Amino acid sequence: MLKSQEILHLVNDYIDHLPFDRTPSGLYEPIRYVLSLGGKRIRPVLMMLVYNMYKDNPEAILEQACALETYHNYTLLHDDLMDNADVRRGKPTVHKRWNPNTAILSGDSMLVLAYERMAICDGEKLPAILNLFTQTALQIGEGQQYDMDFEHRNDVTEAEYIEMIRLKTSVLLACATKMGAILADANEQDADMLYRFGEKVGLAFQLQDDYLDVYGDPSVFGKAIGGDIVSNKKTYMMINALLQANDSQQRELKQWIENESADHDKKIAAVTRLYNEIGIDRMALQRIDHYFAESRQYLDAVNVSDEYKRELIEYTNKMMNRKY
Repeated sequence: MLKSQEILHLVNDYIDHLPFDRTPSGLYEPIRYVLSLGGKRIRPVLMMLVYNMYKDNPEAILEQACALETYHNYTLLHDDLMDNADVRRGKPTVHKRWNPNTAILSGDSMLVLAYERMAICDGEKLPAILNLFTQTALQIGEGQQYDMDFEHRNDVTEAEYIEMIRLKTSVLLACATKMGAILADANEQDADMLYRFGEKVGLAFQLQDDYLDVYGDPSVFGKAIGGDIVSNKKTYMMINALLQANDSQQRELKQWIENESADHDKKIAAVTRLYNEIGIDRMALQRIDHYFAESRQYLDAVNVSDEYKRELIEYTNKMMNRKY
């Protein structure tokens, strides 16, 4: 079996050598740029690790794995535009380096390219693969809309937030793990268990992202810390701070939320202090551990020997011990 680092090398090498021989260059150069920024490549690595649990040639699904990575980066490109983000992975975002119209059009073309590459698979598996991919893409759009809706609400519940991040983030990891199983001819029960495994890992991963946005190191996180606080984003942290705060803490928190002209650094420091006083950091870490433990229960139910699961287990353990 291949190690995750070996699979990551295969993925990066494949993406680095993708042909961009279509014109105009103004459409395709931003796509090349986005894909060249790297990243952890979690989704294609997960897909190929799952496939490798059943079959010895994970390079056989590089096309589909990298199609999923192309799709993921398309969503990031448009997310950055909607959030008016300046930086992605330490580099200028597409709408900053070029312009918003280029970000829209190049992003749309990335979506089409993802479908084109995803369709290059065994004809017998094509209906299941495209159906899974399409349903996942629709769910991600639904999650993004919920996220946008939450910007205008101050009564978002924890349950609503968890469902939003399930749709926006974790279903793509679940798609990757189930796709790897389908392409490897795994039985239906295993494929379903692997979907649930990926889904729970995705929830833990996104909650960890919320946590790192407050407590991460900006030099390794790749973006400024505290962006969610500045934008009053309804994260697990903010929602539970409002729910758990005493009267004086809640008043102070609401004052910072409502102060649109507040100095960013002062706001981040004040809200982080309130999180610490309320114990939101501990709550978040406990919830992260909860979902990650649930993911292992689903993986344990997969009818494959522990020896073949080892690399997937080690990889997801590393995911949940990240600092960025």
